[in-house]
Amino acid sequence: MIAPRLITVIASWALAALALQGCALLKGRDPLQVTVAGVEPIEGQGMELRMLVKLRVQNPNEDPIEYNGVSVEMDVAGKTFATGVSDMGGSVPRFGEAVIAVPVTASAFRMLGEALEMLHSGTTSGKVSYEMKGKLSSSGLNSTHFETKGDFDLAALAGAAGHTG
Repeated sequence: MIAPRLITVIASWALAALALQGCALLKGRDPLQVTVAGVEPIEGQGMELRMLVKLRVQNPNEDPIEYNGVSVEMDVAGKTFATGVSDMGGSVPRFGEAVIAVPVTASAFRMLGEALEMLHSGTTSGKVSYEMKGKLSSSGLNSTHFETKGDFDLAALAGAAGHTG
């Protein structure tokens, strides 16, 4: 008869092997392609800018990506500019795409600091480069991380901010 301790050790090793195999399978997945599809103003409090950022997420993989939450962080000039989370769930189909809306908040103090820094550095193009990283969260260890870069037009953003209630 096999001792209970030996069974526990064998089961632990088997679970560890399965977990490592699962991680190896995840590494073979191609990265998601994420772009900002749109930005709409939403109501915020006095010292913040709130936007509904619509992300177009393309999945170039064999399997759909199920998610039950989304988080994003936008950096401008290497500093956190805006963050957002949503408990929205859904699926990005295999070899397909989905548009995911995430409410994002930017502090007026952060915006003022970036504006002053741009004035000081002589940046006058009206375009600001950003980096966005985020996560489509799902149960277990299957969360999918993404990163994207792009530019946004300050004049358009300022106009959107002036139209919030």
